[in-house]
Amino acid sequence: MIERRVKVCNEFGLHARAAAKLVKVASAFRSEVTLQAEGRPEADGRSVLSIMLLAAARGTDLTLRVKGEDEEEASKALVELVEGRFGEER
Repeated sequence: MIERRVKVCNEFGLHARAAAKLVKVASAFRSEVTLQAEGRPEADGRSVLSIMLLAAARGTDLTLRVKGEDEEEASKALVELVEGRFGEER
């Protein structure tokens, strides 16, 4: 299992469009993906609703956990997505 800390840095946080992009990337891999914000339950990385319930605003630190046969590739792709502000300009 790979565990990484990432910070949500896009202007509107982990809103619906960003959550959908995260789910799309997570679903492209076989590994199990979960996210967790401090003080909140773990969220399924393949569920937009679960991710939205994190209420991760800009500046929120998330713990990303990836477990499975392609965890290296999945972790890298997901970290790049978050650090790249989900493809948003701000």
